[in-house]
This record gives sequence, C-alpha cells and structure tokens, in this order.
Amino acid sequence: MPHLGELISLMVAVSWTVTALFADKASHRLGSTTTNVLRLSLAILFLGVILWITIGHPYPVYASGQAWLWLALSALVGYVFGDWCLFNCYLSIGARFGQLFMTLAPPMAAIAGWAILGESLSWKSGLAMVVTLSGIAISILSRKDGHKVQLTLPLKGVLLGLGAGLGQGVGLVLSKVGLQHYYTSIPSDAPAMMGQMLPFASTMIRAIIGAAGFLIMMAFQKNLPMLKSAVRDRVGMRYALLVTLFGPVLGVSLSLMAVQFTAAGIASTLMALTPVFILFPYAFIYHQRLKLREILGVTVSMTGVALFFLL
Repeated sequence: MPHLGELISLMVAVSWTVTALFADKASHRLGSTTTNVLRLSLAILFLGVILWITIGHPYPVYASGQAWLWLALSALVGYVFGDWCLFNCYLSIGARFGQLFMTLAPPMAAIAGWAILGESLSWKSGLAMVVTLSGIAISILSRKDGHKVQLTLPLKGVLLGLGAGLGQGVGLVLSKVGLQHYYTSIPSDAPAMMGQMLPFASTMIRAIIGAAGFLIMMAFQKNLPMLKSAVRDRVGMRYALLVTLFGPVLGVSLSLMAVQFTAAGIASTLMALTPVFILFPYAFIYHQRLKLREILGVTVSMTGVALFFLL
C-alpha cells in the first residue's frame, strides 16, 4: 500500500492527541502516578492478548537478556521519568502546553543518539533545535511593561515539560537499541508474524518495567491504597482505559511500526504533529481562547521538528 508508513504516522499523531486529552482528565481525577500504573497494567493485558492471538504466546517470547536490559532502561527513562514529568505537567499547565514541550523529544533523541550510538550531529540539526526552542519560547514568554521578559506559565510546569521532552527523546533511542537486540535474538523457526509483532512485544516489556517502576514509587510514597479507590472510580477507570488503548497499546506500538514502512525522519515529523492537532479540541473542551502568540509558537516549534528530520 503506497504511503502506508505516512498514514500510520498520522494515526499515531491522532492517537497521541486523544491520549493527551484523556490523560489530562485521568491525572486530575486519579492522580498522575496512579494513572500511569493503571494504564501500563491495562496495556500489559491488552498486549498479552494481541501477542497470544498473533504469535501464540501472551508474553514477549524470544527476547534476549540484552533486549530486556535496553528496553527496561528505555522504560525507566521514557515511562517512569518522562511520563511522570508529562502527567504532572498536565496537572500544572494542561495537556496543550504539555504537548508543546514534547516537540523537544526529537532534538533530545538526536543528542542521545550522538552520545549513545555515535550518530552524527550536523549544523542543520543545531539550527532545527534553535528553531524548536524558539517556538516554545514564543509560547511561554511575554514582555511585561514593554521590556521585562517573564514566563506566562508556572516554572514547575515548564521544568516538568522539559523533563518530559528529555525522557521521551532519550527513551526512544534506548528503545531503538533494545529493538535491534530483540530482532537479532529471534530464531529462524519463530512464527511468521513475530517480525511484524516485534513492536508490540517490545512495548510489552517496556510496560512491564514501567508499571513496576511506578508501583515502587507509590509504595515508597505509601500511596498504594489510592489504587484501590481508583479502581472503584468508574469515570476515572474509563479515562484510564482510553489512555491505555490510544497510548501504550496503539500509539507506541504503531510508532515503532511506522518506521518500518517509511523513512524515520518523515515518520517522526508526522508523529510530532500532536501539539497542532490538540490545539482546537483542547480549547473547545476547556473553553479556552487561543492566543495568536501560542499558535505562532506551536507553528515555529513544528517547523523546527520538520527541519530537524527533513533537511
């Protein structure tokens, strides 16, 4: 099918937009850490069923120790650190601005790729980073009394947004390494569907480690009883279920699938359209008026992402 990778990438962007909207709701209702435990636990169940139907095993079979190690590291960085920052960022400044900071993920991934994998980092990449950061600055900075520049958002939310972008970018590079190790560990007599289902199996490993990490965090904070009350909250569980379906199950798995059918740069650019897609539904749901400065900031940031991958 022509342009299959591009279509999958756009589906990922839409999926992550829906995820962000419901994650915002779930975080406010259930708490950010509780929401993460529930969505990753539900994701493990859904992914187990998918793998059972397709390859006959309800778990990530054939994964080597190296694959588990790198995918576990990617889960700790991308889920436990990155998503903890992201979901708390939603509580502080909302999903619309939270997703704006996610445009930092591609530059962070490039820096991590240079540091971890030895990938080259050109002056064009540097230019794209500057453009992306400029777009964020346009959105969150304003002049007071005509000369003094100040943040228009709480500093805590901004720092959490930066952490979310960092975790997402570095986690992506670590998961790429894990996928490579997983692929090489698949035996020749494996089920025919194993290669296609590799993104789902890898996502399941990350979900297992991520859920365990958040559970440990809740145990240290003595917040485990919150899980019991959350499970009894039907509305909250409905939000958590939707976050799970459109996030770890569809969004993450399809994002790993997209790069198998098109160039990584094109896929990453299209998948990064979430900050654009979320603008109007978020403003409609929360009855917020969009400012020209914010629309311009998102546009500039997205231009930076496009430059980063397509130059």
